[in-house]
Amino acid sequence: MQFSLDLPLDIAEQEVQAAINAAGNLLPSDLPAPPIYAKVNPADAPIMTLAISSKTLPLTQVQDLADTRLAQKISQVAGVGRVSVSGSNRPAVRIQANTRALASYGLNIDDLRTTISNLNVNTPKGNFDGPSHAYTINANDQLTDADAYKSAVVAYCNGRPVMLTNVVSIVQGPENTKLGAWVDSTPAIILNVQRQPGANVIAVVDDIKKLLPLLQQSLPAALDVRIVTDRTTTIRASVRDVQFELVLSVVLVVLVIYLFLANVYATIIPSLSVPLSLVGTLAVMYLCGFSLDNLSLMALTIATGFVVDDAIVMIENTARYVEEGEPPLEAALKGSKQICFTIISLTVSLIAVLIPLLFMGDVVGRLFHEFAITLAVTIVISAIVSLTLVPMMCAKLLRHTPPVESRRFEARTHQFIDWVIGRYAVALDRVLARQQSTLLVLCSR
Repeated sequence: MQFSLDLPLDIAEQEVQAAINAAGNLLPSDLPAPPIYAKVNPADAPIMTLAISSKTLPLTQVQDLADTRLAQKISQVAGVGRVSVSGSNRPAVRIQANTRALASYGLNIDDLRTTISNLNVNTPKGNFDGPSHAYTINANDQLTDADAYKSAVVAYCNGRPVMLTNVVSIVQGPENTKLGAWVDSTPAIILNVQRQPGANVIAVVDDIKKLLPLLQQSLPAALDVRIVTDRTTTIRASVRDVQFELVLSVVLVVLVIYLFLANVYATIIPSLSVPLSLVGTLAVMYLCGFSLDNLSLMALTIATGFVVDDAIVMIENTARYVEEGEPPLEAALKGSKQICFTIISLTVSLIAVLIPLLFMGDVVGRLFHEFAITLAVTIVISAIVSLTLVPMMCAKLLRHTPPVESRRFEARTHQFIDWVIGRYAVALDRVLARQQSTLLVLCSR
């Protein structure tokens, strides 16, 4: 069943359960099991796959243990939506009719079917009704073993009983012989665990791994339980890679700022403003109930470049006035006053780009909703930090350094930047002197 994205899943679950209860009177009374539902997304891959095998126990017994013990306990873990069993070898009694033998006794398939059905009727056998007590006699008539069927009587022919073994062959085996599963060429029973929508994959898998040793203690020693697949392995690796890229991007941004500004104190300012903007974004994500998944971490990584832009513009404009000899406080006030409108316009333009993602509908919109909000919040917080904290730190840390006192590395860096600016000025003069040719080249592209 698919529901509207505006309907909370818990409310939909209650409505489905109410509908199942209301339809109970309309269903056949001999159903093997009542209708059930699972709160899972069928498009989601299993978060964990377990293989249960044994070298000594038959697969039918392994299936019974996996279905009644492992699957039932794992399904009770918080966040687990469904535990499905594959390679089914559910224990059953297989009865193969001998039509020639049935015909020799004057019987047919319907007589055989009626006899087998009567052997498994679970109804009260009678009752005791006394002056002070009333008791109903109940007995379970279901036969679960092949040997129990061998003594059953199908009919009487010429005063002699016709045993079930005279007209059929009885085999203890799996319910469906067309299904099977193997792990490393070993027959096994497979348990696929799916999570509930919105549940944390890593937390659910960790809880299952904590429960498995306790479950194995209650199982026979001949049973081997293996974890075949674990989706959290790739998820954890992806998160670690994104975290590394996030830290690396911050470090590279700070190094590039130091390379161009050639000032340690000027480099300290963005190295503090960038982490503060990211930490502020994490606080907003926590209040909104977002999780640190690949999309939100990717948004933080992308936002690192946007976050540092505002700080660089503010630092560069303030440093320019400091180098001209103005006091740091006045330079910070003057520089921030000039750059304030620029930072606000940059922030608004960047958020405007995210508007389609913020208001996108359907499943794709839900997928990128957290990504867009995380990126937008990071941009807004970086603008606030650049308009408040960065000017204050510029007023406290930036100082005018005479060229003679500059370090050799800083002097060479300035020389290289001046050389690049000079080459760019020469190229720009040539382009502006040949405007028509430049337009023709660009239009031909």
